[in-house]
Amino acid sequence: MRIFSINASRVSEIAAGELPEGLTGLQLPETGYLWISCTRAELELWQMPLQTALQALCKLQLLDLHLSDLLNTQLPSRFDFTSQYDLLVFRGLASAHAQPDAPASQPLKHLPKRGGPPILRRIDTSAVGFVVFDRVLLTVHPTEHQLRDAYAGRLLADSGSDITATATPGTPDSRSTGARGVPAHPADLMLRIVNQMVDGYLALRRSLSQQLDHWQAELLNPKTRFKNWSALLSARLSLHHLDEICEDQRAAIQDWIETLKSWPEHDELLNKHQRDLLHVRSRDVLEHIERVLHHVQRLEQNAETTVQMHFNAQSHRTNEIMRTLTVLTAIFLPLNLIAGIFGMNFEFIPLLHVSSGFWWALVAMGLTAAGLVLFFWRKRYLERSSR
Repeated sequence: MRIFSINASRVSEIAAGELPEGLTGLQLPETGYLWISCTRAELELWQMPLQTALQALCKLQLLDLHLSDLLNTQLPSRFDFTSQYDLLVFRGLASAHAQPDAPASQPLKHLPKRGGPPILRRIDTSAVGFVVFDRVLLTVHPTEHQLRDAYAGRLLADSGSDITATATPGTPDSRSTGARGVPAHPADLMLRIVNQMVDGYLALRRSLSQQLDHWQAELLNPKTRFKNWSALLSARLSLHHLDEICEDQRAAIQDWIETLKSWPEHDELLNKHQRDLLHVRSRDVLEHIERVLHHVQRLEQNAETTVQMHFNAQSHRTNEIMRTLTVLTAIFLPLNLIAGIFGMNFEFIPLLHVSSGFWWALVAMGLTAAGLVLFFWRKRYLERSSR
């Protein structure tokens, strides 16, 4: 568990001592708010001390249903609110080196044990919970959530704070070097973290596009035989899974924006500029999610179109082969007829006992074949389709 004290001029990390006893001594800073970040396992283990700390800090506790949502590893992205706090559950990409709570992430079980593009295995997701109070932000994440640690380090660096602060609970000790880049409200901090989570999905677009472009080239190349059907099917399932994730994310952020509009106009903790900034950041997050969703839907459509074009090309190629075989059969059919006539067991057959009869038969067969070739060429049956 990590606890930060954030205000307009400084950010410091509070050493909470031996948890959960250290939670009882937490106090709100004179100005600003607290960011309490814990893992899902810590929340499950220290529910009562954390609820007691929230009661002391915010004069209220989390509802049991919302606690269940925060502990649920399979919950999709969703938003809920009460008159005192807002709850957002947002599914982000699981880190490749993280050890997620079992089962904290949603693995792509449809992927084969071997084979398949590695990019698809990066679409594992895990739920991160955000609880926004007036002066407290509680985040619940999987074990070793690197995004939280990376953002916390950058936040401390931007504010000029000591990352390894050793202040006692409620009395942070940090250097004040300006408020550039420091979120002014718990909701602002939540939106910045969510925006980084969405940017992780944006980073997947290029790799997914390159993989699907490679498969498209293989599918439409008549000189190669495509064999990665299981991987392609896994890719389509993965894109569909990612589409559902983005739809849930968009619905959750839209609900958050609608709730943000209903906040009271006159709030001593949130001035007009900060409110406008929250609206702008919320719309920016929503726009990023829609970009990811649009790209995923386009990739799904391209993959489906490519498969259809592949089978159409295969059908066209089969028709070309059958047309060639049909023309060859039509050319040699009269020759077989002539050979069959002269192979009959009759004693008297014209040209059979003539010394030049064999050559006359060959000339007749050659002229017949040449005439049929010329006929089919004039009918464009022997032309090869351009590719």
